[in-house]
Amino acid sequence: MRAPGSVTANARRRLLGGALAAAAVLLSGCGFHLRGPQALDFETVHINIPEQTEFGAQLRRLIATTGTTRVEEDAAKAEARLQVLSNDRGREILSLTGAGNVREYQLVQSLRFQLLDRAGKVLIPPTSLSARREYTFDDSQVLGKEQEEALLYRDMQNDLVQQLMRRLGAARRSS
Repeated sequence: MRAPGSVTANARRRLLGGALAAAAVLLSGCGFHLRGPQALDFETVHINIPEQTEFGAQLRRLIATTGTTRVEEDAAKAEARLQVLSNDRGREILSLTGAGNVREYQLVQSLRFQLLDRAGKVLIPPTSLSARREYTFDDSQVLGKEQEEALLYRDMQNDLVQQLMRRLGAARRSS
C-alpha cells in the first residue's frame, strides 16, 4: 500500500514530460532556435587570406557550410570581397609576484576587416573585432602553459571567426 501523497514512477514521468513540453512551447514562442549555418546574401565571396592558414581554412569551411555561398579565388568574379586588413596576436603582463616574476598574462587577438561588393562599394566599413583571455603563469610548468596559451589562442580565433560570420550574415548587397 502506498503512503498518502507519494508519487509513482509513471506519474513522475508524466509530470516531467509535461514540464519538458511546456518548456519547448515557451522557447519556440519567444523565437529561440539553435544557431546553425549563417546564410550570406551573396553567392560568391573572395577572401584575401590563404587557405593554407588555420584562419583561412576555418573561414572557408564555415562559408561552405552556409549552402548559399562559395569562396571564389578570382576576386574579379566574386560578388563580394572580404579583405582582412590585419589579424594580430599579443600578450600583456597582468600581474607580477613579489619576486618580479610574471603571475598572469592577458592574451589578445584582434581582427580588422572590410567587405566590398564587385564594384568596390563598401558593404561593411573597416571593422575591428577582438577577443581576450587571461591565464596564470607558472615558471615550473612552462610546457603546459605554452599548450594552454595555444589552446586559448585557438579558442579566441574560433570566437573571432564566429563574430565575423555573424557580421557577414548581416551584410546586404547593394542594389
